[in-house]
Amino acid sequence: MARESSYRIHENEVDLQAYQLQKLNQLLVFASQCNEFYKEKLHDVSLPIRSLADIASIPFTVKKELADDQIRNAPFGRNHSYPESSYIRYHQTSGTSGRPLKVLDTKESWDWWQDCWLEVFKSAGVTSHDRLFLAFGFGPFIGFWAAYEAAKKAGTLVIPGGAQSSSERLYSILENKANVLLCTPSYALHLAEVAEQNGFDIRNSHIHTIITAGEPGGSIPSVRSLIENLWNAKLYDHVGMTEIGAYAYSCLQQNGIHINESQFLAEVIDPQTLEPVAEGERGELVLTNLGRFGFPLIRYRTGDMVQRNDQPCACGNPYRFFEGGIIGRADDMVIVRGVNIFPQSIEAIVREFAQIHEFRIVYYTVDEMNQVKVQIEALDDVTGELKIRLRERIGLRIEVELVENGSLPRFELKARRVLDQRESKASK
Repeated sequence: MARESSYRIHENEVDLQAYQLQKLNQLLVFASQCNEFYKEKLHDVSLPIRSLADIASIPFTVKKELADDQIRNAPFGRNHSYPESSYIRYHQTSGTSGRPLKVLDTKESWDWWQDCWLEVFKSAGVTSHDRLFLAFGFGPFIGFWAAYEAAKKAGTLVIPGGAQSSSERLYSILENKANVLLCTPSYALHLAEVAEQNGFDIRNSHIHTIITAGEPGGSIPSVRSLIENLWNAKLYDHVGMTEIGAYAYSCLQQNGIHINESQFLAEVIDPQTLEPVAEGERGELVLTNLGRFGFPLIRYRTGDMVQRNDQPCACGNPYRFFEGGIIGRADDMVIVRGVNIFPQSIEAIVREFAQIHEFRIVYYTVDEMNQVKVQIEALDDVTGELKIRLRERIGLRIEVELVENGSLPRFELKARRVLDQRESKASK
């Protein structure tokens, strides 16, 4: 529906850019007049801008600015364009990378969230004939709240799994013949582990589609393949942030993510120079949400690393495509003996071993130098082979430690598989 019609509206790049420029100027003029946070940031910008290239004249927005503003102007900060009585939804970020942000949405902005999630469902082929199981607890983290609302909007049956144990959720999935599962990649793997321990036959369940969010694992080929094999289902990734919106999704090609360009403007910059990167280079994703007037973010530095790709995807979706999805987080990178390490790069190799149930990355220091090791829970001792693959693919000798089964933590929402024990967090 919406995706197909938006494709027809933006049949070529010129039409899409004209549409984005119109939406961007509407947002800029509105925010410069009605939003106290952006009144200050846009004070010296000449509006309206004449082309998308002119967005370079607008300052970036970073998460710390928003967090600091909420401290000074507690509790919600100034990045809210309407009186508090106009807002109907409250969410906050997980706080994994600093102080949690509080985010409010008006009815219009919350409808916009739902429309963004409808694009995710359409890309995964979900219709009103499906039965969705939401395997997460409802709380202030936005998680799949918007997915729940979008499913209602699409007329799809929703089976909630909040306040249930993993075993209870598996029983509900099988008993109610759910055929679409929504959860984090980590939790999809954990549910499979619990199913194996308790005799639930998930490979022969009705689940044919899994939509993951909250972590980049769904775009890592080895993680995706492992989940698909365990569940005998097809996995689609979704990428979003509480503060920016549900901005990207994977497609039938399953080799990257598409930016929903009808609602988001994307840039890729060098996080050091802040200049655009060239085709094929890695950089930080910068986003502007074009339809969330109640909580706008303009040139927001997401911290997500992607590889710039200006070529269209073979699936036929004309929206901007990033092969490999989210590569890592700019603030997750650690330099170990001269090699840049992203946790996702290690996970991609670890997940090639079906014998490994869980893992953890540990950073520590020896003689003031950064070091890294990987702890694994595994049915068989694969430490030797994993060491070899890590050395070959990462270009670094990484110690692998086999630990007792069940000793590493499991996760329902965002996984925290990095334990930083370094004496100094500065890169060495």
